[in-house]
Amino acid sequence: MSGNLGIQRLRAVSDCIRQIAALFGDKKDQKVRVRPKNRKPTTFPCNAGSRYSFTALVWIILGFFLVFHLVSVTQHRENKDSREIQSRGSPLPRTMFRELEVVEEMKNINIPPPRGKRSPRAQKRKTNRWLPPIIEEFLNEDSQLRHIFFPSRKNAVDPMKMTENDSLYYFPGRVWLDTDGNAIQAHGGCILHDERSGTYYWYGEYKDGVTYRAHRKAAARVDIIGVGCYSSKDLWTWKNEGIVLAGEETNETHDLHKSNVLERPKVVYNQKTGKYVMWMHIDDANYTKASAGVAVSDRPTGPFQYLGSKRPHEFDSRDMTVFKDDDGSAYIIYSSENNSVLHIGPLTDDYLHVKNVVRRILIGRHREAPALFKHHGTYYMITSGCSGWAPNEAMAHASESVMGLWETLGNPCVGANKVFRQRTFFSQSTFVFPVQGHPGLFIFMADRWNPSDLRDSRYVWLPLVVAGPSDQPLELGFGFPLWSRVSIYWHRKWRLPNGWSTLR
Repeated sequence: MSGNLGIQRLRAVSDCIRQIAALFGDKKDQKVRVRPKNRKPTTFPCNAGSRYSFTALVWIILGFFLVFHLVSVTQHRENKDSREIQSRGSPLPRTMFRELEVVEEMKNINIPPPRGKRSPRAQKRKTNRWLPPIIEEFLNEDSQLRHIFFPSRKNAVDPMKMTENDSLYYFPGRVWLDTDGNAIQAHGGCILHDERSGTYYWYGEYKDGVTYRAHRKAAARVDIIGVGCYSSKDLWTWKNEGIVLAGEETNETHDLHKSNVLERPKVVYNQKTGKYVMWMHIDDANYTKASAGVAVSDRPTGPFQYLGSKRPHEFDSRDMTVFKDDDGSAYIIYSSENNSVLHIGPLTDDYLHVKNVVRRILIGRHREAPALFKHHGTYYMITSGCSGWAPNEAMAHASESVMGLWETLGNPCVGANKVFRQRTFFSQSTFVFPVQGHPGLFIFMADRWNPSDLRDSRYVWLPLVVAGPSDQPLELGFGFPLWSRVSIYWHRKWRLPNGWSTLR
């Protein structure tokens, strides 16, 4: 219907232009043609002696058309949103999570002077020039600022021992313990909500091993141990379900041999087959394999059977995620072409293979760590830059279609201070999932990597809100979409609204 209206508007404009052209022909024609003095006025109250040029009138009419189109698009989106809200029932008042949108500021970090006496020349030689001072302090395990980014274990979040005042509160950056009192090992992971049992499953890289480098210029790494799984009813108390996909100890040719790389596991449930499907980034120690692996299981707690890996669409694939849409279709999104482009492509109906369809997006932007989610028919995505273990600035993106044109909205981080916002609160995105019963409220999952001891990497969970018009300059395309603002709010301590439920 909207397409027919657009065609009708274009035809109307073209008719107007033709009529104006007929009235204001070229001056050559005006000299040749003789008009009767008593000729009746045309539909438009203009004449050959008018001071307004043909070009100006055309631009005025086009301007009115564009304004009218913009208003109609706005009304269409408002009607669409209202219909969706009505179909879901009355939404809960936004006041229930308004406290999560409070801008919490932080003092600027003062970089301490170097310990001991060192000459300026020696200090200059030992400094990595490409790193900003604050990033260098973040990566330095001997930094005096270490406690800011990695609070000591004595401040750990232990759901089994927390006082009533701290119960159900998230503390981004602190050690997070499971019900057995051990640090949760689920890095680069995802959350799967099992609707039948109302249980959440958290999957991620199990990095409880020794951090080392394969050679002097190699990236810090931990041998593949496997994919860990944790279950919860409240998203705060997590039970360790064990290793659901284990690494390989002896077979050096296996993708999951301990010397290789397994990163960013993502699990989705297939209603048609009744299987739980896991996709992950598979690589060798030098990151030259650049493939995507797949595994499958009958149960969310595994064990998962590894089926192999391949380069999707015959392109290199590194940081990746999987997104399942409302209609049951699933897509793989991965960083490719030496991390310069993101690729998106649909999976087959069983989610075990990649269809031979791909779209290249954010070309030349060098984005990775995609985390895709959906709200009121619009697709959103959070990505990070490519800077190894060093944190960088996140960006939010939006599109009307998974396989459509993606536009950049800007940095979604709100609060803390400028240094933290420009470094995504010193973390990297991994997943975004909705809070049941609260339209527009999501949880942003990120990892605060500790390259000197990867098993001590921390989790940064923060409230993400989709609401209101964007306050960032947009790269507008045809149609003038009015994207909603995506905001990730910094909180040193926060909890979900009272009354939230795992049930839809």
